[in-house]
Amino acid sequence: MNKDLRRIVITGYGAVTPVGIGVESFWQGLLNGKNGIGPITLFDAAEYKTKLAAEVRDFDPLNYMEKSETLRTDRYSQFALVAADEAVQMSGIVGKVVPERIAVYMGSGIGGLQTFIDEHNKLIQKGPRRVSPLLVPMMISNMASGLIAIRYNCRGTAMPCVTACASGSNAIGEAMRLVHHGYADAVICGGSDAAITDLGVAGFINMQALSTSEDADKASLPFDNRRSGFVIGEGAGALVIEEYEHAKARGAKILGELVGYGSSCDAYHMTAPHPDGEGAVAAMKAALDEAGYEDGERVYINAHGTGTKLNDSAETKAIKLTLGEEAAYKAVISSIKSMTGHLLGGAGAIEAIAAIKALQTGIIPPTINLCEPDPECDLDYTPNKAREFKADIALSNSLGFGGHNASLAFRRIQ
Repeated sequence: MNKDLRRIVITGYGAVTPVGIGVESFWQGLLNGKNGIGPITLFDAAEYKTKLAAEVRDFDPLNYMEKSETLRTDRYSQFALVAADEAVQMSGIVGKVVPERIAVYMGSGIGGLQTFIDEHNKLIQKGPRRVSPLLVPMMISNMASGLIAIRYNCRGTAMPCVTACASGSNAIGEAMRLVHHGYADAVICGGSDAAITDLGVAGFINMQALSTSEDADKASLPFDNRRSGFVIGEGAGALVIEEYEHAKARGAKILGELVGYGSSCDAYHMTAPHPDGEGAVAAMKAALDEAGYEDGERVYINAHGTGTKLNDSAETKAIKLTLGEEAAYKAVISSIKSMTGHLLGGAGAIEAIAAIKALQTGIIPPTINLCEPDPECDLDYTPNKAREFKADIALSNSLGFGGHNASLAFRRIQ
């Protein structure tokens, strides 16, 4: 680690997920192997090949905000606001940083897709005069960041990262750099998506990306030989990251340390990962180098692990190339997408929280329903049950369409 850079710690986190709302509910769901996948209820999927998704089923925005605000915000922004509020309240950061020194980086791969669909339907059925004047602000991918900044009077940088399924991880990593180099003292960062819509699911089906299993326990199967596509999920995760000395001086509870970030592009294909995992290797190596990783350290990797044929084998190769074969076989790995489905732009943020919790507790969440391991995926993926493992360092990987790769490294605070 470059000693000239400012240290960065996590002082708050928040989660809205298919296995629980709130970090503790989310974490207990993971440890219990809770499967958040079930029949699609957000639209009529009777004519769709895919009938399962990982919805946030018990989410009522009226439990978290006034009705007037729910009418002016897309579901993806609502998720982001709720996750951010949990993180901010936990951190106690409000009032402890001047407004110009706190920033917001909230990623979203797709933005307000349901709003786009609803207003397009109005245009076709009722004409242009019936389209809502709030279409654009509700739809655009930067609005979650903007709304969070408005709520907490954050006058530093406020922007999204839009790198498909790597959006949440890139947002946290870019926020890290902002604090590292002194442009902010704290950042609310993470990712959110809510794309379980008729149009979104149809698009993913027709590119043959989604599992068509009608059995929730045979749908999202990372690293399993039976895997046939990912399960679309929704939700959000948020972190408050803060300069270490600032956090210590105000007596904040420190949850972990963000010690490394790597970002790369495969420059290979619109949707397929590089078959040898070259871009993922570059991202992981950069994160580990910045983290000061040393041979022999105990490693936990929260894998991207989508349950697609191409991703899981390429990521396995990438882990071996990054750590070396011997260390790769000693590393403990899991994919929580087996339980949460794939939250798209929100995935990296909730998976970062899972990595931090694994370091805190010494317990690794499982990859559930891993019953027939793929011979090409022969590492330790923590099949079916959580287990104890005291990692020295945790990596969280996110790999997105467009060849975007992001890897975050965390340690317990020293």
